[in-house]
Amino acid sequence: MTQIESSRPAVHIVGAGLAGSEAAWQVASHGVRVVLHEMRPQRMTAAHRTGDLAELVCSNSFRSDDAANNAVGLLHAEMRRLGSLIMRCADANQVPAGGALAVDRDGFSSAVTKALDDHPLIEIDRAEIDGLPPADWCNVIVATGPLTSPPLAAAIRALTDESALAFFDAIAPIVHRDSIDMSKAWFQSRYDKVGPGGTGADYINCPMTETEYHAFVDALLEGEKVDFKDWETDTPYFDGCLPIEVMAERGRETLRHGPMKPVGLTNPHDPTVKPYAIVQLRQDNKLGTLYNIVGFQTKLKHGAQTRIFRTIPGLENAEFARLGGLHRNTFLNSPKLLDTQLRLRAEPRLRFAGQMTGCEGYVESAAIGLIAGLYAASDARTQTLEVPPPTTALGALLGHITGGHIETIDAGPRSFQPMNINFGLFPPLANPPAKKPDGTRLRGNEKTIAKKQAISARALADLDRWITDALRPAAAA
Repeated sequence: MTQIESSRPAVHIVGAGLAGSEAAWQVASHGVRVVLHEMRPQRMTAAHRTGDLAELVCSNSFRSDDAANNAVGLLHAEMRRLGSLIMRCADANQVPAGGALAVDRDGFSSAVTKALDDHPLIEIDRAEIDGLPPADWCNVIVATGPLTSPPLAAAIRALTDESALAFFDAIAPIVHRDSIDMSKAWFQSRYDKVGPGGTGADYINCPMTETEYHAFVDALLEGEKVDFKDWETDTPYFDGCLPIEVMAERGRETLRHGPMKPVGLTNPHDPTVKPYAIVQLRQDNKLGTLYNIVGFQTKLKHGAQTRIFRTIPGLENAEFARLGGLHRNTFLNSPKLLDTQLRLRAEPRLRFAGQMTGCEGYVESAAIGLIAGLYAASDARTQTLEVPPPTTALGALLGHITGGHIETIDAGPRSFQPMNINFGLFPPLANPPAKKPDGTRLRGNEKTIAKKQAISARALADLDRWITDALRPAAAA
């Protein structure tokens, strides 16, 4: 930790989800005082159930932890190099999940809450900020996430003179492990892949015949859904988190090519018969007593959920710890409204972080909170921090938010869309690998794998240089 900047005004952070919690940790770790404002539990949202900081309201998965071959795994690695609190607590509370990093959700959020509560430079203020932050708060990070309270959202819209965009994000149901019929289901990860804390048999798999699958699709299409409110009717879904019934509406075989794909798995109860479709459940808590149904976020009413999901072989007697639901997410037109350091062009004392900026996913939100915290700490110390290289996962994601991936849709105005980290956001390699170490030519999928590994190696090398050349001198000055 650098010298404490006690004479400087505190950085105010509004919202203590993953982004706000990570931002607070980064600011305080660089010796600057923080006031972290969180309205829960005094005022709850439609999706949260506790007052804990960094509560996970959807999946418990941080997705792939493979830093060499997966963009989100690379982002994990970069965040660990930067002293991320979110990654430290995720690693300490991981549960088996094949090649993914999944966490015990309660243990994870408790660990984040304790770390921030115990930090001597962090004050946690349990009150709602129901409008623009006071004018005398000169260094502010707004990280209120997809469930920003209406008064604050209205104040931001008024300030920017720009209507916030919005999409729906859905929540998958959670099942009690001991209610799953293991005479029909079995444990296995796809292709027996072993991930962090896993064994290669980390998912519970429920097989379906062709007849069962088509009956299931029919039930999804006919099931009673929660009605949209008037103000929600024109809000688009984010394709990375579509409700299961919306996927079914896109074609009868869509689910078999998505969350119910029957590949890389063999049913030990009937090994000579290939299932037509497979439903997977992933461990949701460290005790292994709860499992969530992978990809089954839904807008079905609760009665329809229990009836339809109990037609899945192995889940006939399923007991649900939590049924699925749906909440509305909002985000800014960030490339237009924010500068390269996530400051609001209309009022630079306000910096934004997390899903509000147009990133998608737990890890991405925390990563943007991390860089926002580093920028705010540098501002507090009257230092300048260079933008991380665009060749890094952090820099690529930041580049997307502040100036990348603006699309024209149906010949209309340019429209900024939310995005998970992916290798498509990285600058191309100057010299893509063409040969194996033994000198023979790469062919087919070998080229794709080698390219991803080269992008990842370049990213980590460039991040290390940025830490040495930009971050450490700024923090020490």
